[in-house]
Amino acid sequence: MGKVFWEGSALLAPVPPALVTCGTMEEPNVLTIAWTGIICTRPAMTYISVRPSRYSYGLIRQTGEFAINLTPSRLVKAADFCGVRSGAQVDKFAQCGLHPLPAQRISAPILEECPVALECRVTESRLLGTHELFLAEILGVDVDEQYLDSKGGLNLQQCGLAAYAHGEYFALGRKLGDFGFSVRKRKRSSDRMSK
Repeated sequence: MGKVFWEGSALLAPVPPALVTCGTMEEPNVLTIAWTGIICTRPAMTYISVRPSRYSYGLIRQTGEFAINLTPSRLVKAADFCGVRSGAQVDKFAQCGLHPLPAQRISAPILEECPVALECRVTESRLLGTHELFLAEILGVDVDEQYLDSKGGLNLQQCGLAAYAHGEYFALGRKLGDFGFSVRKRKRSSDRMSK
């Protein structure tokens, strides 16, 4: 079978249905953002793309801060709600049973229910058309202690994270490998036997 060509569109999947918190502890808001990712290691940088018509857009422009909270599968209904309802009309925290917690380095809250939160400060922004891209430095990462191993490492696979693909939500499945497994040399059986 051949390939069918479509004109350019926003079809990259899967993406995270991230719960992005903004505002302040006194006046918090949360919205769902699928257009986010890591763009640099040092300094640790990320981005989010937000429509200027969204209530959260003004809050992020005003404070220059937000947190990207990784969404576990058990919060998919909340993520969907926070993506289709406006904080200008409804208290999404109350509606979804979410609880804001103070962040360490930013004025925006993080979410108690999410296993990982990235505290971000905007370094620049650019209006691209329907969305404004907010480039941000990741100032810190908040991790729920229950997902740390005995050495303090993160067991991200235990967080039960969700994914979003072309209008549908999915639970991440089984592990297929780890970074570098395709080129890693296998141990010889004699090496394994000597241990």
